[in-house]
Amino acid sequence: MEDLDRLARTLRARPPSCGPVRLVAVDGHAGSGKSTFTARLREALARLPGPEAPVPVPVPVLHLDDLASHEELFDWTGRLFDQVIGPLARGADARYAPYDWNERRFTPARALPTAPVVLIEGVGAGRRALRPHLAALLWMERDAEDSWLRGRRRDGEGLTAFWDGWTAAETRHFSADPSRPFADALVRERPQGYELLPGPRTNARQNQIITLGDHPAVGWGVVGKPPPGGPNSA
Repeated sequence: MEDLDRLARTLRARPPSCGPVRLVAVDGHAGSGKSTFTARLREALARLPGPEAPVPVPVPVLHLDDLASHEELFDWTGRLFDQVIGPLARGADARYAPYDWNERRFTPARALPTAPVVLIEGVGAGRRALRPHLAALLWMERDAEDSWLRGRRRDGEGLTAFWDGWTAAETRHFSADPSRPFADALVRERPQGYELLPGPRTNARQNQIITLGDHPAVGWGVVGKPPPGGPNSA
């Protein structure tokens, strides 16, 4: 956990990017393990003391599945800015209406409070419109076909038609608005944990924004061992 804690400290040391908030995005293909990694990063951030008090502070997480819908798999930018980015940028708590994928409707609003760090995870979290508001963008480094196969196996044959539509929509999205070229770090799942490497944006700037670990053989080191059975989320 030491290196994951180091990543958490590094992210918390970044300047605020959205009002008083450091907004950190975790992006990648559906099935690449974003939710699992985000949960581990959230745990590490939650162990840090607050900036004005020696006690941990909450680490809110926004899952973009809550803003998407069957009809708008990727056309949720306006909803994100109206319900989340706008309020956070003003220093106010956000309120967003999560989508129920079984009932196919949006549900009553829930709060997303301001905090030193807020995590946003999901396919498209590093999209062009959102990047100016991010303190850091992390990309799950697993290729599309491998990620999608894992997602299909996880969800079962009953969602085959949904996955067929999703993969086509995801391909169109990343063709028009890629996230990976702008990532500050690439996150690779390893049997012993997560390996973090400098992202394309970091290499392009020739300045490591996020520096991790004392493992020169693997670049930025290995962080946070995944749970038994590996990541199980999109």
